[in-house]
Amino acid sequence: MFDRLRLTATTCALALGLATAAQAAELEFYFPVAVGGDAAGIIQRMTDAYMAQTPGVTINAIYTGSYADTTTRAITAARGGNAPQLAILLSVDMFALIDEEIILPWDQFIPEAEREAFLGGFYPSFMRNSQTGGQTWGIPFQRSTPVMYCNREAFAAAGLDPNTPPATWDEMVEMGKTLTLRDASGNVTQWGVRIPSSGFPSWLFTGLVASNGQDGLANDAGTEVYFNTPEVIGALDYLVSLANEHGVMEPGILDWGATPRAFLDGQTAIAWTTTGNLTNIRSNATFDFGLAMLPANVRRGAPTGGGNFYLFDGSSPEQLQAAVDFARWATEPAQAAQWSIDTGYVAPRADTWETDLMRTYAEEVPGALVARDQLEFAVPELSTFQGPQITKIINDNIAAAIVGEKTPAQAMADAQASADAILAAYR
Repeated sequence: MFDRLRLTATTCALALGLATAAQAAELEFYFPVAVGGDAAGIIQRMTDAYMAQTPGVTINAIYTGSYADTTTRAITAARGGNAPQLAILLSVDMFALIDEEIILPWDQFIPEAEREAFLGGFYPSFMRNSQTGGQTWGIPFQRSTPVMYCNREAFAAAGLDPNTPPATWDEMVEMGKTLTLRDASGNVTQWGVRIPSSGFPSWLFTGLVASNGQDGLANDAGTEVYFNTPEVIGALDYLVSLANEHGVMEPGILDWGATPRAFLDGQTAIAWTTTGNLTNIRSNATFDFGLAMLPANVRRGAPTGGGNFYLFDGSSPEQLQAAVDFARWATEPAQAAQWSIDTGYVAPRADTWETDLMRTYAEEVPGALVARDQLEFAVPELSTFQGPQITKIINDNIAAAIVGEKTPAQAMADAQASADAILAAYR
């Protein structure tokens, strides 16, 4: 389905080099504003800077709510013949957008002589859910991995080394017990660990699956899932045990959006969340904190996440060329470095980390290197055809295990059966 190459007249014109530089064009650019911090203000400054140096190109950045809101709006607009030229959408939306036949692969818009240097410059772990069928459908930009945020002052107060975060599952349990504090009445005043289980539960859960030895939850073609393996069931057993057996995490479903505030307010000493929260937490923390890779069991592991640039079909050659040029400019080292510093997202290319700006930043904020270095062990986020349905299936079953409605084994068996029924048509 996805291996066909749709060569419209627009695509052919660009592929032949008839539009080789940004010409006068007006673009619509959908951007998810509900991603934390001042991302909207930062992206507005970026588009303003590009327009100032590119006369004739106008970029109308349209701030569209959450990632899900943005994807829905983009698909609706495209179906109605009014697609934006560009959008930042989740990397895991790739198969849904291909299935809708509303996006174009980037490869033929990049001159052949520059293609390898440009596309090959992104970290391979980010490209695993940006490419499929031999084509590049997403350009990594607002990318992330989950990391552990550790309250160093809480560690020290508990008699733990504040510079030695838990490196294994067992260590996270043992340190979590020491970090969980109760008042005279037995009420918890500080939990040891918080792994949110709403919002993006399967994303953080993939970190446990990867560290338990499995390379993600699906194949790279988006046609099969691996939910009922021993590695996945073992990961869910461990997640449930943090509250039910070990008492180091608050019971029940823990809210994604409230997790940074819970960490900042001292409600938890360790929090799992995106590296994209780094700038927000740096700006608001009243205590010393550090970042660490997710703990290992069989191995180190974490999922990649975040958003890519997508190029939508149905625009003029001038508009598409201007959109391509802007995306390439935005991911150049100078711009990508400033974006990473301003937001906390991982600069998606190695050459960005070689700039003086990023070197200085990494010296001042060594925690920024954690997510980058974790890419060595990263696996793709769950991404399949019928992605929203498949993700809901596993999220609902993770929740059922957390609240005790199902055992982890039953939850994952049910998730596998439901997902197989949907994905059978794509095999």
